[in-house]
Amino acid sequence: MTGLAQTHRKLLTVITESNLERDLVREIEALGVRGYTISDARGRGDQGLRASHWGHSSNIRVEIVCDTPLAELVLTKLREKYYAHYAIVMWVQDVEVLRPDKFR
Repeated sequence: MTGLAQTHRKLLTVITESNLERDLVREIEALGVRGYTISDARGRGDQGLRASHWGHSSNIRVEIVCDTPLAELVLTKLREKYYAHYAIVMWVQDVEVLRPDKFR
């Protein structure tokens, strides 16, 4: 990209059970996350087919754009708390943001 101010951040994506949404939001906000996007998710994985309209067995996708230290903190805490007992996958990608003041 040329001519636009840009800053590198991390995009942390979490796919997990929709029944964890309330607890997950509390957890990430307590860790310092100021903004996130949550959407319904569906697909197939180790847990089999997961459709977003199935209510109690549906999945959500949580996306957080933040700096590296916060991404690492959130990833570590969620892994420690949820990996052993819930269907959850997470990954981190490098992204460039055009409004860096919006993302810690």
